[in-house]
Amino acid sequence: MTSYGLMKNLIHIRKQALKFSVAHMTVFPDGTKEALHGHNYEVDVTIGLKDIRFKKMISFSVFKAAIKSICELWDEKVLLATENPYFEIESQTKRELEFALCKKRYRLPTEECVLLPIDNVVCETLADEFLRLLQAKIEKSAEAKHAVNLLSVRIDESPGQGATVSWTA
Repeated sequence: MTSYGLMKNLIHIRKQALKFSVAHMTVFPDGTKEALHGHNYEVDVTIGLKDIRFKKMISFSVFKAAIKSICELWDEKVLLATENPYFEIESQTKRELEFALCKKRYRLPTEECVLLPIDNVVCETLADEFLRLLQAKIEKSAEAKHAVNLLSVRIDESPGQGATVSWTA
């Protein structure tokens, strides 16, 4: 049977430990925003493998370690979108980050903030940035970088509500 470009050889990774809890503020195009609040985001990753034969086998642990490292980077942090037109860093030291967002000023410990090169902290942009970081980690893995032909990342901000972004080779 001809496949007509259908993907096969997909593995799925979604584990209770692969999540991150963060604070954020969604900004709207009119310059208003939500109050600072948090979510317990869950991560679901689908990986397409070019070859699943025994000699080409890759342990799930390679992918789980990459996913976990990104979750740990963001976990228990305040995520800030540096590309948002309403965001401005006023000062930053090793100890404190002072910024304005939608004409409100904030000062937080620098170590509790993660500056992301995105334009808003919402599940759509988080999925996109997570995918970008995951691609970079897989590219550094000698065993995985030539084996993957699809990556799909889903970020859920609550059960049944999230966003998915995918990449294919």
